[in-house]
Amino acid sequence: MTILNIEDSLILIIDVQEKLLNATFNKNLLEKKAEIITKSANILNIPIYVTEQYPKGLGSTIDSIKNATNNSTKYYEKTSFSALDDKKLAEEIEKEDKKQIVIFGIETHICVNQTVNALLNKNYEVHVISDACGSRSEMEYSAGLSRMKDNGAHIITTEIALFEWLKSAKHEKFKEIQNLIK
Repeated sequence: MTILNIEDSLILIIDVQEKLLNATFNKNLLEKKAEIITKSANILNIPIYVTEQYPKGLGSTIDSIKNATNNSTKYYEKTSFSALDDKKLAEEIEKEDKKQIVIFGIETHICVNQTVNALLNKNYEVHVISDACGSRSEMEYSAGLSRMKDNGAHIITTEIALFEWLKSAKHEKFKEIQNLIK
């Protein structure tokens, strides 16, 4: 059984950009959950990495995510579907020395899926935040989640991640995190 730990976790946000978000079937839920998980990671001091697929054409990361990050958040432009094809990003993630990669973004069946599989091939424990992922169609979204699970990723939700990190209502950041999901 695998449970998330703050000390072992790193957040990887994949391509939550305006043009991509507007094309997803689950735009509102995705944006809300992505913001909650990003704010929570900052509160809990979990490192955050953000990718942007061809931002010149697809725009930058949406404001609600940018506003939820902090100055230590690192952004990477990419054109490959797998974020790990960016050698600098792959090296940065490796330097963090975290074994649990918590990942979400757009599109579930393309960039998230290919990045997850690259992470699994590097022996990371990968946790996909399903309610913070999206695709243009629900069928592609479901197929992407299924494929990642078949390959060994853990498919979880925002609240599963939050409460696994907190472990207890006695955690010093419990109230602050709880206020994000009320």
